[in-house]
Amino acid sequence: MMKYIKNKKIKIKDDTLAGITVSLAMIPEVVAFAFVAQISPIVALFGAFVVGIISAIFGGRPGLISGAAGAVAVIFVHMIQEGHAKGLLFDSPVENMGYFYLLAAVVLMGVIQVLAGVFKLGKFVRLIPHPVMMGFVNGLAIVIFMAQLGMFKENSKDLFGQNKRKTDSKELVYTVVNNEVKDVMSGTVLYTIKEKSVINLKTNKEAFVISEGQVFNPENKKVVFNISDTGFYSVKDSGVVKSTMQGEKLYTMIGLVLLTMLIVWGLPKITTKIPAALTAILIVSFVVIFGGINSINVGDFIRDGGGAGLNGFDELSKKLNLLELWSNLPFNLDTLKFIAPYSFLAASVGLIETLMTMNLVDELTDSRGNGNKECVAQGAGNMVSGLFGGTGGCGMIGQTVININAGGRGKLSGVTMALTLLTFILFADKYIEQVPIAALVGVMFMMVIETFAWSSFRIMNKIPKTDAFVLIIVSAVTVFFDLAIAVFVGVIISALVFAWENARKIRARKRTKEDGTKVYEIWGPLFFGSITAFNEKFDIKNDPDKVEIDFIESRVSDHSAIEAIFNLVEKYQAAGKKIILKHLSEDCKVLMYKASDTFHDIIIEDIDDPRYHLAENPEKFPKPLSEYKF
Repeated sequence: MMKYIKNKKIKIKDDTLAGITVSLAMIPEVVAFAFVAQISPIVALFGAFVVGIISAIFGGRPGLISGAAGAVAVIFVHMIQEGHAKGLLFDSPVENMGYFYLLAAVVLMGVIQVLAGVFKLGKFVRLIPHPVMMGFVNGLAIVIFMAQLGMFKENSKDLFGQNKRKTDSKELVYTVVNNEVKDVMSGTVLYTIKEKSVINLKTNKEAFVISEGQVFNPENKKVVFNISDTGFYSVKDSGVVKSTMQGEKLYTMIGLVLLTMLIVWGLPKITTKIPAALTAILIVSFVVIFGGINSINVGDFIRDGGGAGLNGFDELSKKLNLLELWSNLPFNLDTLKFIAPYSFLAASVGLIETLMTMNLVDELTDSRGNGNKECVAQGAGNMVSGLFGGTGGCGMIGQTVININAGGRGKLSGVTMALTLLTFILFADKYIEQVPIAALVGVMFMMVIETFAWSSFRIMNKIPKTDAFVLIIVSAVTVFFDLAIAVFVGVIISALVFAWENARKIRARKRTKEDGTKVYEIWGPLFFGSITAFNEKFDIKNDPDKVEIDFIESRVSDHSAIEAIFNLVEKYQAAGKKIILKHLSEDCKVLMYKASDTFHDIIIEDIDDPRYHLAENPEKFPKPLSEYKF
């Protein structure tokens, strides 16, 4: 970090204010995704701090903001649920066993990401076409926008005044006939229903309470069954039931959001010396606090459990006792087999989102980051986070765009963001809790407007139809499925289109020499997609006894091409005709000599053979390639 500061012109004010702005915008998103993943807010916030500060200091892209992102969190939801079930199955004395599996999965995720950086896999982000990048940006902007719409909903309450849970029926446990509750297998009457109470016949005491199609245990106030006309069913918890805000509460929320957006839009037209987003958050917060306006704030959001939160904010000190923390996890092959698929998927999604966000920052700042270095830093951040009890994370496009727009260009902005989060966790929670959610939603809405590639509508009729199709598909898959799937789909479609287009470009110019030799001058790439068209160019039966195939304007690219040439040579030789190959590049000849000794006798070495010089890593060149003489 000190080396970076010495070698760069650091804009301390801009980076510091941008970091504070981003930290405020990150809190509700991190907490919301913590509830989605069924982990406590402190776990997600602590993870965002660790991943954020390590990637900021050691990462390869200044200005990129990392934290406990939803793209990674949603991958672990099923694993956490299965982990809880495994703990109950083996009668584990530890509650929330899925959490401890999560920590191990996050550490393994970090190891995979570090290895990706060490083996320089980050450079493969260059294979992602521009339409895929635009689709990624548009899709993610839509996802972030839809996530903010959830802030206009509030949790419904059950008869105990706690957040109402949505439960799906699974298997029939008891039948109900004439208000008598019978065991399904034996038919024994165990309970009787009197109005909203379920009475145990043995003790003659209330065992359960019925409310809105759900059966509650009055002792722990949890849903244990769903009830219908046929009986009691076991249940699967599907999250908190939410309803759209109504009346004054809704209008207040909309008004504050619009005020925030107006300030973010208008302030830069007056002055750019202070970040518009931070100023908007502060102004709206003061308006709400000193104006006595009744509005949901960060504290209400956290305390009300915007989702399936487990515990409160008393966990941080416990997490720092590593021996006690990790003693709850069984270290065996079964654990590794259980967490490995989730870790690999999370590592892939995290790296893809991080590297594509890095590319976006490269474009916004007209500079270039180091992808492999960023992979290592992200992995190290996840390893440390998991080790100390935090969740996994990656680069966050929304917060990164807010940071760039607020003037954050250096590593200091990321460090400030992380330290601000830590300050909130340890000391300033009472102050941050007073920030209205509406102000943060307004900032995120403006970020969505800034992030979305509106030019994609303008260029839709100007770019190839296949590129437009890829852009739309990637955007849609990102919204409805998953970022990693969207990128893979986009790259595969683009690659197939590229292969198809190049397969159609194979040509063969035919001429006859004075001595009667027929020459086929091949033009275009020869690879798996073009070998059918390549074979159709030759007339083995009617060709003369001497045939020459000239590859000076072609290139043998893969094993399919080599096999096609070998089969062609065999057919000519079987017909008693002589065939020679000429003007093959050195790398093509090496491939063909390895494939078969037959090629040694028919390939003509020539001074005019093409020679290709490929740069595996352009970053190795200290000056433009145009200045080199090849």
